[in-house]
Amino acid sequence: MSVFGQLVGQQRVVATLSRAAGHPPSMTHAWLFTGPPGSGRSVAARTFAAALQCEGPGTGAGQRDGATEEVAGEAEPGPGCGRCQPCRMVMAGSHPDVRVVDTEQTFIKVAEARELVLEAQARPSLGRWRVVIVEDADRLNDHSANTLLKSLEEPTARTVWMLCAPSLEDVLVTIRSRCRHVRLGTPAADAVAELLVRRDRVDPAMAHYAARAAQSHIGIAKRLATDEHARARRREITSIPLGLDSLGAALRCAQDLVDEAGEGAKATSEDHAAEQRRDLLEQLGADPAARTQPPSVRSHLKRLDDRLKAEARRQQHDSIDAALTDLASVYRDALLLATGARGVGLINTGEPEQIERLARSFTPEGLLQALETIGTARQRLIANGAPLLVLEAMMIGLILPRG
Repeated sequence: MSVFGQLVGQQRVVATLSRAAGHPPSMTHAWLFTGPPGSGRSVAARTFAAALQCEGPGTGAGQRDGATEEVAGEAEPGPGCGRCQPCRMVMAGSHPDVRVVDTEQTFIKVAEARELVLEAQARPSLGRWRVVIVEDADRLNDHSANTLLKSLEEPTARTVWMLCAPSLEDVLVTIRSRCRHVRLGTPAADAVAELLVRRDRVDPAMAHYAARAAQSHIGIAKRLATDEHARARRREITSIPLGLDSLGAALRCAQDLVDEAGEGAKATSEDHAAEQRRDLLEQLGADPAARTQPPSVRSHLKRLDDRLKAEARRQQHDSIDAALTDLASVYRDALLLATGARGVGLINTGEPEQIERLARSFTPEGLLQALETIGTARQRLIANGAPLLVLEAMMIGLILPRG
């Protein structure tokens, strides 16, 4: 199956990328993939990278000077066959000429941007192109973005940049003006469910529930379909609105959300930190079992600890943001019910009584205000607001009206 089969409900995007990969001389040197969360921005970039490196029939493989071969009557799959070794290596993340930047920090630092620029100047070592994928281009600040500008304006002949961001407005104008824009849309829930059944062998009923509850976010849908703890956690989140009947309840809910996100981030980071520390000591030739380390080694360990702490904070924020998305879906469903909207399906179809009670508790204007309150909290978290204070303010704003 073609690597583009992983792009769900994105036929127009697949056509654009397939056409570009099949004609290297007309390739654009910089691409910007945008779309809402779960639309598959990073998947589109990776599959495009695989198609560029593909050595399947009809791709002109082996022509590293930019020339391609036209094969008359070629009936085999085009670029991105999914079967050749380069395709498999790119999708597995092991191709030496495809660099993927997936930062866990709030911003991509200048030092990392300089490293990418140097790497982009090198010729491909194995494949036909050197590809640099920046999955979080919206985290480029002014300084790191300016570091990339020169390379985007005057790239080397066989280098392709692929930047990913939620929207054009999330990327500095100086960056987006130098890229070819590819916009992905939110796939239909049925298409996501079909992917889970076909790719992950999920039961069809569970796949449709997960796709709908995840609001077509493919990664979250897979987790909901395969992890009972994730489903239980989502049920806890969606039950919050009717429990916000007092100031004390609001403050407790805020604390619970922060604690749950912190514990999850800590559990994940502890194992990761131990592995990273051990690998670093081995690379430095130090003894991992030693009680004390030389000053030079301690300085490296200090930098590692700082990076891991930043990763843990980011993971905690992401966990809270996912919870707020689920919370907003409940108020959204209640608003649809309160206004009698037709032709729009509910997200939380498994809790009809809860949605009806919430719709009776608020006026439509109150439900709109609740959605705005949650949106404000998400923006404050993005701006590095203290999670507990942000959530306390939000929960207080969501307290049920008296009577």
